[in-house]
Amino acid sequence: MARRKSSAERKKERKKQERESKEKAKTKKVSKEAIAEKTKKQSQFANLKLFGRWSNQVEIKDPGLAPYINLDPKIIPRSAGINQKRRFHKSKIHIVERLALHILIPGHSGKRHRITSGIFGGAYYRALNTVEKAFEIIEKSEKTNPLEILVRAIENASLCEEVFSYQLGSIMGRSAVITSPQRRVDKTLRYFAQGSYKSSFNKKRKIEEALANEILNAYRKSKDSYAVSEKERIETEAEGSR
Repeated sequence: MARRKSSAERKKERKKQERESKEKAKTKKVSKEAIAEKTKKQSQFANLKLFGRWSNQVEIKDPGLAPYINLDPKIIPRSAGINQKRRFHKSKIHIVERLALHILIPGHSGKRHRITSGIFGGAYYRALNTVEKAFEIIEKSEKTNPLEILVRAIENASLCEEVFSYQLGSIMGRSAVITSPQRRVDKTLRYFAQGSYKSSFNKKRKIEEALANEILNAYRKSKDSYAVSEKERIETEAEGSR
């Protein structure tokens, strides 16, 4: 009967196998044919247009936001929640899909959920259709690619610092903190959705018109944009709590 290995021996074997697998991964060489095939596939999808109409090739001028605004070539931006269990992998989702998801669920405003997205009822394609109609309005107004307008609006309306509350004994203190790039994009998209709902809820204005106006005002750095006004308010609070 074979002797059972001790835990120390099994641990040594496991470490040896891990070391060997790492060495194999380092020495593994990718063939030129595989590289050529990969680049060929990438070039085939490079000319795909968003909704079959607008180019995805947009320059992101803010270097801090560039890794967190995904503009991969897609016709219909839908990932079906493939990255939902991976932390921080939402940055791999197309920026238009993230905007449509925020239209579906605008989130809490002032710790209350007064105005909700009940009209959509979880219908993602209805929210995506709303974004497409808003893009049509933006294109008629600015005569340019609406995806580029959206990227510039995010760059203009994304806040750089905010206030963090902490308890010191029996006193609540407030301190200014730098906002991470991913949170900057998240909060901007949330403010776009909340601002468009606030200006269209129980009013004659349609949601796509409100969303287009919100994005255009942020693009022009106008205080009429809910996202820009919130950015200035929060940054003023952060400046006062230093």
